[in-house]
Amino acid sequence: MVCCIRQSATGEPPVGRGPTRKQVPSVKEVKQVKEDRERLTDHFVQTLPPLLEKYGVDSDKLTNLLTIPQHFDLERYTSSRQEGNLDQLLKKIQKIVDRSTDNDVLDSCAKTLEILCSEGTAIYTRCDVARSTLIDTLVNKYKEAMDEWRSLIEGEEEPNEEETFQVITSLKKVSIFSACHNLGQWGIWGSIFQDVNDAKEKTHKTLPEEAIKYCISACYYGILWDLKNIEDRLEAGGTADGEINSLNDRLHQFIDLIKEILQHTDVQSFREEAYITLCDLLVTFSSQLAQGTHAALEQLVFDADKSVCSMLNGFIQTYVFIDEDEEELDEHSKIEELHKRRNFLASFCKLIVYNMMPIQVAGDVFKHYVKYYNDYGDIIKATLGKAREINKVNCARTMVSSLTVIFKELQTDGQKVNRAAEEFTSVKELAKRFALSFGLDAVKNREAITALHREGILFAVFQSPDAPEDPSNPPPNLAFLEILSEFTNKLLKQDKRVVLSFLNKRISAGMPSSRGEDWQPLLQYRNSLVHGESDQPIVTSKRAYGRKKKDAADDEEGDENANSDEEYNAGDFIARVYQQKKRVQQTPAPKLDIRIVPAKKKPVEHNLSSPSASLDSTPQSGNSTDESNASISGRLRKRTATVMSYEELSDVDSDDDKGSSRRRKSRSRCQRKDGEVNNNSDAVNTSSGSASGTSFSDKSERIVASSSSQASSRSTSQDEGHKSEASGQESKEGEEQDDGVGADNNGGDSGRSEEEEVEDE
Repeated sequence: MVCCIRQSATGEPPVGRGPTRKQVPSVKEVKQVKEDRERLTDHFVQTLPPLLEKYGVDSDKLTNLLTIPQHFDLERYTSSRQEGNLDQLLKKIQKIVDRSTDNDVLDSCAKTLEILCSEGTAIYTRCDVARSTLIDTLVNKYKEAMDEWRSLIEGEEEPNEEETFQVITSLKKVSIFSACHNLGQWGIWGSIFQDVNDAKEKTHKTLPEEAIKYCISACYYGILWDLKNIEDRLEAGGTADGEINSLNDRLHQFIDLIKEILQHTDVQSFREEAYITLCDLLVTFSSQLAQGTHAALEQLVFDADKSVCSMLNGFIQTYVFIDEDEEELDEHSKIEELHKRRNFLASFCKLIVYNMMPIQVAGDVFKHYVKYYNDYGDIIKATLGKAREINKVNCARTMVSSLTVIFKELQTDGQKVNRAAEEFTSVKELAKRFALSFGLDAVKNREAITALHREGILFAVFQSPDAPEDPSNPPPNLAFLEILSEFTNKLLKQDKRVVLSFLNKRISAGMPSSRGEDWQPLLQYRNSLVHGESDQPIVTSKRAYGRKKKDAADDEEGDENANSDEEYNAGDFIARVYQQKKRVQQTPAPKLDIRIVPAKKKPVEHNLSSPSASLDSTPQSGNSTDESNASISGRLRKRTATVMSYEELSDVDSDDDKGSSRRRKSRSRCQRKDGEVNNNSDAVNTSSGSASGTSFSDKSERIVASSSSQASSRSTSQDEGHKSEASGQESKEGEEQDDGVGADNNGGDSGRSEEEEVEDE
């Protein structure tokens, strides 16, 4: 029923059913909520007092029923003339407060009375009178109980249970109502503070432990109400110098008292209440208090120094990060204890998130991230993220500090750390969690990661001044480099070289000469830094395929697929080509060479291998000589072969266009000089014979020898065919001589010999 009332009055959906994002309600929804609120107010204004009377002895039902007036439309009391029901409700609340001792019921009564006493409403005066009457009753009962207690103590009498119960109950109600209502005008702060001071000094006037807890809470809320009154006066344009000085004195007295209780008291309940109070005071009176229009409150600012940070850190290490005793408590009690410890940790982390304590203090919290992940993992993770937003570099250094603290705990009695132990593995797991928290943006975290590696290296290579100097022994913290290697993948490539250089300066490269087991963390960390980034080439595994060795001919051709290999080295290839070119230049070039170019227009039907063979052989008879001369003359007339120098042959290979133009020019000249060729055939035969015997190169000799071997395999019928063709060509020469003479007369180049023409070609 109470849940339905809250949803109707506020428009909030049930838990887990609403949208993930808060949406602005529409005008229709606002109107609907207002109408629902008016209807439920009209109904429960009349029915709530009887319900409170009916369930007055049931604490759980009273707690829920007393929250219903917090959702009322208070104007309906006057608009619908329900003042009588309002008086009944106020009387029921006073009666419940007087009879009940349950904390939840009293807290609901205090909050409901605070809502009913809202300023600006028509029922404020009526409710304020009822509140004052109720607080007067509470204060009077507190004073009566304390007077009776002190009188018994001074008379050296022991208070009985009834008297002790009255003291505890009265202080409980004063403490709970002081959280919602200002009790400053009743002037009980000094008396309550004195009770706390007596408990710190452990005098005979000390109150029960539970009563001291309520005294500490009441003093804290009294200071907050004084601060609120001063702020209200400053916002109204007034001055409050006297009130500020008075509050400053109270504040520092109370803070000093809380510090002593937290540091020297052995009672756990005292320390727990003092811890919560001190954390809240640090938040309330931080440097943000004096900003804006409240510059006059600067003297009230309270910052946490090293002693305060140390006390708070010691408390959470003692009462938060502990192992549960599963046998003593039931399931419900375990949940309550865990909830209380989570509140302690959240109060401490809140100071770090709001930058009220330095980030370095969180090092002792971060070290428990993995071990207590199930209980406090969400709180520590949120604190880690907020700390990184404040300062990435300091957060990274705090991570290293956490890892070094755990690493030192593993070094028991100066012994070496066992890298195979489970504790060492858990430290590596913590480092991995820290590395994952940096995310994927390595550029944004570049400075932080570099600082982290620097701090880790300095810790790993640290040598005690008292330790003997022995280069063969590794530093005692060298195993920390194995933990530090978990952060290597967060470094940029250029930063890896910087970190490696820093490492080499701190540890000489020649130190781990033995390559023993103790030096393995250094080798592992260094390999993680030089992976793919070392100046020296990394030795890689051989390829599955092998490259064929090249001979001289392969070197001339070159390796066409060199660029397709991943390990191809451009410098080695250039050097190899340069050496090949140098060898070619040093080789003596032949003077002449022969290239046989077939005719393009019409293929020659006769075979030229037989005349070529005669060039390489010595003439044995006159008939063979005549046949060779006739064959050569025919070849020159048909221009199916060209004799060139070695240099011209290279030019033709490198420049096809120039060679084509030369061949066309040679062909036109030959058409004009047919007659001259016939007259000078004897000279050509002589020069050809001498060239074949003396001036041809080894390569031309191999070509002629090959032609000679082919010619010897010809049949007799082919030789006779060649002879008949040669005789036919001789008969045709007589007909072409007349045309050649005419060409000589018209041309003007008749003075050039056939050898000169061949050289030009």
